[in-house]
Amino acid sequence: MEIKIGIQNIGREIVLESAQDADAVATVVQEAITKGTDLRLKDDKGRIIIVPGNALGYVEIGAEEARKVGFGQF
Repeated sequence: MEIKIGIQNIGREIVLESAQDADAVATVVQEAITKGTDLRLKDDKGRIIIVPGNALGYVEIGAEEARKVGFGQF
C-alpha cells in the first residue's frame, strides 16, 4: 500500500510502499501524534523511515490493493 507523509514547513512529501496493513499504520501514526514520539515505518525494501511526531503535517494511507501483473482488459 502507498503511504504519503507530509511534513510541516516542507514542500515535498515522503512517499513509500509498505506491506503493513492500514489499521497498523493508522495506529502508529495516531500514537506518534498524541504522544509526540517519532513515527517509524518500514517500506517494502526494508528501509526504516523516521519522522518526528511533532513535525507531521498529514499522513495519507492508500487503499490496500493487490497489484496487477501483466496486461489486462479494463
